[in-house]
Amino acid sequence: MAWEKQKFSKKEINHAGDIIINDSSPDIEIERAFEILNNWRACHSYPLHIFQMTLKNKALRVDRSALTAQRLKRIPAIIYKLKRSYHGHKPSMELFQMQDISGCRAIVTTIEQARELCDKHYLKGDLKHKRAGFKDYIAEPKVDGYRSIHIIYEYKSDKGKKAYNGLRVEVQIRTKLQHIWATAVETVDLFTRQAIKSSEGHPDWAEFFRLVSSAFAKMENCVSVPNTPINSTELHKQIKEKEKMLNVITRMKGWTSAMRFFDEEIKGGKRKVQFFLLELDILGSKLNISSYTKEEEQKAINDYAAIEKRHKGQKDYDMVLVGVDTADDLKKAYPNYFVDTNEFIIYLDKILNR
Repeated sequence: MAWEKQKFSKKEINHAGDIIINDSSPDIEIERAFEILNNWRACHSYPLHIFQMTLKNKALRVDRSALTAQRLKRIPAIIYKLKRSYHGHKPSMELFQMQDISGCRAIVTTIEQARELCDKHYLKGDLKHKRAGFKDYIAEPKVDGYRSIHIIYEYKSDKGKKAYNGLRVEVQIRTKLQHIWATAVETVDLFTRQAIKSSEGHPDWAEFFRLVSSAFAKMENCVSVPNTPINSTELHKQIKEKEKMLNVITRMKGWTSAMRFFDEEIKGGKRKVQFFLLELDILGSKLNISSYTKEEEQKAINDYAAIEKRHKGQKDYDMVLVGVDTADDLKKAYPNYFVDTNEFIIYLDKILNR
């Protein structure tokens, strides 16, 4: 297939970002800015493809049941990051410097496997690409409870793909338990119109997930989330209080039963599909799924951009384009889009019944 290449300069890309987040920008300028943004995002597809294949091979060496997936960042998430300010200062993020436009993720079973994959195959590995950033949120969990390992790389080729040199890809490594927690947060965000993931959720929900993350960390013999009880008895007591207050399990089960799935389209029939465009209608409790073969990746990217444009500013819709090997992997990697919180509920039950 013909991979998309960068068509615009750094200055044009950053200017496009400024136009998009400016509420007073004329429609004609916004239209052009989104054209630039869509090209900038799409040109990350080839480096992402390379990193995802590498990650899959390395992950399977440490865990035969490892799951890998890739994604291009959603436009609403890009816009949010461009607008985000710190401590009251004006936003300083520029579109060209954003490091996680593209990302791939490995989900392994245990902490030991996550460490082996990170340390042996990446930090001490033989990748020719330049490492541009590293965050170990397992050793030092975020205040909101997020735990994972993030490594940023700049793509580098001395052969026929030099056009992509310097483009950045984020590699994430997390355990299954960390993944279960993270997708539960995203599911609650979707169905309660919150932004817990972006530290802008309701305080009770945010505190509930912080506490649960600490309990999960204890299960994995890892560092607890800052400012949560060290004593397990007190920790579990507070989780029970928050669960009762928020009615978490009943709500999650209700969301699951309300959804209508399109399994026949997920499976793709006889076509060997590798990319899936998920469009979640939150109010209608409906998930639309379009599937694409490897050769149709560019069409998938174009359709992704068109859907995002159609639903621009509509908070009752969420969409993402992901690449996985099988339809079953899709459900495992993105259970929040299928409202599959069953595993989270199982672990939460263990805490509540202690």
